[in-house]
Amino acid sequence: MNELEASLVVRAGADLLVAASSDPRSNEGYDAVKANISAALDSLAQALQNFEGAAREPNRSKGWMEDLRRVADDLAGR
Repeated sequence: MNELEASLVVRAGADLLVAASSDPRSNEGYDAVKANISAALDSLAQALQNFEGAAREPNRSKGWMEDLRRVADDLAGR
């Protein structure tokens, strides 16, 4: 799987989560959902860091990485 295919899986997962969150029972597993989203955001930040490392010129990814990690920490209660 290449990075484009992986990004499509991430997007599809996010779309599924949006649909699942509209279920009135969606809060039953919310703590686990927050932990999973937190871990996913940390992984996305790592992926951006990897892409940034391969880029010839630095771009806005550094700020995005910091923002993703900050949200991940908030969701995980860190």
